[in-house]
Amino acid sequence: MQTRYIKGRWLGHKVKVMLLGLILVFWGSSASTQQVLNPQIQVGIVQRFGQNMTDKLTLESVSDAPLELRFQTQGQWQTLKAQKVQFEIMAQPLSPPRVEERVVLSTHRSFESAETMANRFRAMGIAVEIAQPQQWEVWAKRQNFQDVEQRALLISHLRSQGHNTAYVAQRTLQQQPQLSWVLGNYRFNRNQVQIRAPQGQLRVNQDLYAGNFQFQPNAYGTYTLVNQVPIETYLRGVVPHEIGYNAPETAIQAQAIIARTYALRNLRRFEIDNYQLCADTQCQVYKGLNGTDPIVDRAIAATAGQVLTYRNELVDTLYSSTTGGVTAAFEDVWEGESRPYLKSVIDAVPNQVWDLANRPLSDETNFRQFINLRQGFNEETWRHFRWQNEASLTELNQNFRQLLEREKNPLASFQTIERLNVVERAPGGRVQRLRVTTDLGAKDLTKDEILRAFAAPNSLLFYIEPRFEANAQVSDRSKLKGYSFVGGGLGHGVGLSQTGSYRLSNIGWSAAQILNFYYSGTTLQPLTSSVVYWREPTASSPEPQVLFQPQPAQRTPGTTLFGLRLPWNLREWFSWLPFGKSKPQSALWLSEPFAPL
Repeated sequence: MQTRYIKGRWLGHKVKVMLLGLILVFWGSSASTQQVLNPQIQVGIVQRFGQNMTDKLTLESVSDAPLELRFQTQGQWQTLKAQKVQFEIMAQPLSPPRVEERVVLSTHRSFESAETMANRFRAMGIAVEIAQPQQWEVWAKRQNFQDVEQRALLISHLRSQGHNTAYVAQRTLQQQPQLSWVLGNYRFNRNQVQIRAPQGQLRVNQDLYAGNFQFQPNAYGTYTLVNQVPIETYLRGVVPHEIGYNAPETAIQAQAIIARTYALRNLRRFEIDNYQLCADTQCQVYKGLNGTDPIVDRAIAATAGQVLTYRNELVDTLYSSTTGGVTAAFEDVWEGESRPYLKSVIDAVPNQVWDLANRPLSDETNFRQFINLRQGFNEETWRHFRWQNEASLTELNQNFRQLLEREKNPLASFQTIERLNVVERAPGGRVQRLRVTTDLGAKDLTKDEILRAFAAPNSLLFYIEPRFEANAQVSDRSKLKGYSFVGGGLGHGVGLSQTGSYRLSNIGWSAAQILNFYYSGTTLQPLTSSVVYWREPTASSPEPQVLFQPQPAQRTPGTTLFGLRLPWNLREWFSWLPFGKSKPQSALWLSEPFAPL
């Protein structure tokens, strides 16, 4: 009997292997006809509901069919229906008051800089998480540093390594917000509720959205309303607000492609809050189905499923309003690994205005000559192509003091700024280091930290001129009354210029040509399961004297075999094979999803 069992088991395995071989052959022959994907994404459309105890939000069905609300009551799922529901916040007293502490390792203007610093702290052996309570912050992972001694030891270790930006953020809560709503004569208080409109659309405070919705708690003690929506529908709420329906056709098509690519590459941004993207300029402006336009819809449909890749990975398709006549390399604006396809390019076609290779803009004389050119560029007719902004000494002092206070920097008690000077420029002209000298000492601001500190410059493409009181000598610094910032461009200037794409489209360029100009060396291709959304960057070398070992990453069972994605109904068949591992996806909607209508 035992021999027959072993032989039968072997024959069973043999059959499975033969079936697997047939499936792999079929996949290989049909690789060129893979299905173009339209994945669902999760967007936080109201990120901090409950920040004020008076917050209210009304969700309403757009048809006669009522909304469906699903939530748990004593561990059991409950479903209610209503045509309209007003969500509000109830103040829940805390007795005794609760003290919350977290270690803030660094603060940043952008996710890109925060992620780079997070990777550096991980290389030191410190488990971290990226948050956005207001600005982007890197936190020591809360579950790893739950007591006072752990947090104090971490701060001490970091300061011994020269990292002086870390501090313990503390707050004492007398009350906390509680999500609440009334149906009939009963008030419901829950931390999580799913909302579904049977026809797939509803209004949020009169604004129209498609998809499914969920209120859920976030990392800041408030709630986020998350919209789960297919990427192609999401683009209908992004493209008209990012580039405008009156843009020329191929410029809109190019915007649709990069907006699709950017969203899918950046799904990791709000992992700490268990959703993927925000709805403002820290991700992409998203307004649901408000402001949709048939011209834009046609451009989205014409490029459906198309993404930009580099070596089969989605491109970091950053874009901005106006470059100022020269695009910025990724590393000129943020710390982190350079992107081979994001380099400084003179934004002019044909380029007869500047030879960047032989006249680099890192030279101050070259830069000033360049910034005073006003003709021959793709953006020359736009308002922010060139600008001059004045900043009083009072304003500069206030801006700089606020930055230092947020960072808990001892220089924050300075009386006045004595001097600003550009210490370093990139070959593409962006300021890399701005030295701020005060009566207490000096601090160098780098890259986009400069824009976090001062409101006057519209971009990093600027030079400065001191302004003195009338009849004062230049050498008399006590008569300094402010600075003029003279520059070009609006925004970071990396990747596509939206205003530049207008002109390229108007002179007859296709969307593919526009994209190749701003993201050279990339490939335009359909989004299929073989495309890599994002690869973990190469880790930096660990620093010495590592005291804090990172926690092992939790992995879920893989869904690929030798790098190929298996259909769900085949995974059970081949569960005995060594599948690869894949990163866990967001748990949103997975605990108990809506059943199909």
